[in-house]
Parts: sequence; C-alpha cells; structure tokens
Amino acid sequence: MILADSSQNNPKQTFEVSFRIIWLSALFISVLASIPRILQPQINLVELVVDPFLAFIFSLLVWYYNIYRLPIYSSRRMKDRFFNRKTVYSLLIGIIMMAILVGIYQLLYPSYNAKSMMLMYQFKGLLINLTIGMFLYLLYQSHRTQLIGIELERVKADKMGAQFELLKQQVNPHFLFNSLNTLKAMIETGDEHAADFIIRLSDFYRFTLENKKSVLIPLREELEILSAYMFLLKGRFEEGIQSVINISAYHQHSYIPPFTLQLLVENCIKHNIVSLEKPLHLVLYSEDDYLVIENKFLPKINPEPSTKLGLENINQRYLHFSNKPLEILNDGNIFKVKLPVIYEYRNN
Repeated sequence: MILADSSQNNPKQTFEVSFRIIWLSALFISVLASIPRILQPQINLVELVVDPFLAFIFSLLVWYYNIYRLPIYSSRRMKDRFFNRKTVYSLLIGIIMMAILVGIYQLLYPSYNAKSMMLMYQFKGLLINLTIGMFLYLLYQSHRTQLIGIELERVKADKMGAQFELLKQQVNPHFLFNSLNTLKAMIETGDEHAADFIIRLSDFYRFTLENKKSVLIPLREELEILSAYMFLLKGRFEEGIQSVINISAYHQHSYIPPFTLQLLVENCIKHNIVSLEKPLHLVLYSEDDYLVIENKFLPKINPEPSTKLGLENINQRYLHFSNKPLEILNDGNIFKVKLPVIYEYRNN
C-alpha cells in the first residue's frame, strides 16, 4: 500500500507501507501474543488454531485502522507525541473490535466459553494495538525526518544556485564599469553630485556583501538597497529612468528575498528602451497581498538574449517561503510582476 504524505508540499514524495510488512508483522505479532495460550497443556486443536487466528485478524484490523488515521485520510495534522487523543481513540476502537471478534467466535463455537476469557483477550488486544501503533508511528516519523532532510538539502542547493545567480548579476562587471564611467564623467564635469554617487555606490556594494548570505530580509532594507541602486542608475541615465514607490505601511513590515527588486529593475532595463526621448517609468506599489512592480512595455529593437533564469530564480525562492508563485502579466502595453507578500520570517 502506498500512501501520499500530505504533510509535505511535494506530491511525489510518498509514505509507503507494503502488504508484506503488514501481513507478516500481523502474523508474527499474533503468534507471539498467543504463545502463553498455546503452551497450556490442556489446549485442544480448535483453540490452538482459533486463538492465533483471532489475534491475526485483530492485528490486521488495527494495522489498517491506524494507517487510515494518517494525514492522507485525515484533515488533522499528525501529532508529534505518540500518546495523544488519537492513541486513546485507537485503544477504545480496539476494545470494541476485540469484543466483536470474541462475540462472533462465541456464536460460531457455542461450546467454547470465550466470553469468560474476555478480559484476557482485551489485554492481549491492548498490547497488540500499542505495539502496532508505536511501530507505525516510528515508521512515519522516520519518513517525515527523511523528507525534511531531503527538503533542506534541496533548499541549500537552490540557495547556492540563487547566490551564484545573484553574484553574477549584482557584482556584474558591466554594471561596475558603467558606474565608474559615469563617476568619471561626473568628476570631469565638476558635477556636485559626484560625492553622493560615490557614497551610494559604496552603500550598494556594502549591502550586497552584507546580505548575499541572507535568505530573507525586511522589506525596508530591500527598499534601501533599491534606493541606492536607483540613484546609481539616475547618474547613468539621468531622466531616462524614473521611479515611483507607493508601499502600504502594513507591507513595510513584511520580508523579501534580498535583491529581488533590484533584479526586477535590472530585468526592465535589459529588455526595454531607456532614453531621454522614451524614459522608462517604473512603479512599485502594494496590491492586496502582493507587491507589484510594473513598467510601460517598450521592447528594444535589438533585444538582448534572455535565459529567463532571473525571473525563474526569484519564483523558486518565493515558492520556498510563501508556496505562491510570481504572477507575470504582459498585455503588450504594461509589463507587471506581482510578488507574494511574506508576512513573517520563520527561521526553519
């Protein structure tokens, strides 16, 4: 039998208990539980067969009852402790099932006074129930631990890939080269903003070094990085690039993967015309449970080749923290990217 593990987000990962394990373990437990009865010197052939058979049928019923109590068939999450309300329910159901089995046996064999040994059968049933419940609990917890380990390794691998992609784009030689050329021109022309440009360039790379290992940062810090980045772009493109930021106060306390907004702005510059004649207008605002960045779609005549790794990288990071993908909308006039808001940083 294969049961999907609903405690995990990946439907391909399953919790499996084979028929062989269920039936062999039920047979082993039934024989083991019936040994005291079998070893009695006055036992007859009927009792020798029926007693282990009763225990075997009961063991199978307990197995399947506990399996169908797993989260795949229940809306409730499995408790971390073995002894809980579900365990008590399982024991009570087991008592009822054993009483029914003994009653059926008494009807089939009236000469055998099974009711007189009801207490012994109930005690045996409790032991079988606890043994199977504990064994299944350990199997399931072991499975969950393995899935968590696999998921952590996958997150680490994705994080390493994300950091590599960030380093390629954030410490981009072309960006640094363009920034230094802009600074050189500002100094040569005696631009009074040259000193501010140097400070913002320093701030931007300081932010990059400080946050390159972080998986999430407060949105207000991300906006500081964006502000420094936009100042550098203004020094390069002047009025060819314009931005408006309108984030609600509630969203100011949310979290975001670092450099997400800067990557999206970089993506806009890469694929759109940026000039004084056709300035690039960027708008960042709140919309329900999303942060939205949009721009007028003005594709370049000779577009740069795109691998689409940047948006996919951001999308994968959001799926880890919010289970919600990016929404990318392009109607031919406006290009819009909607980022799910991450309200709370759970460090796990």
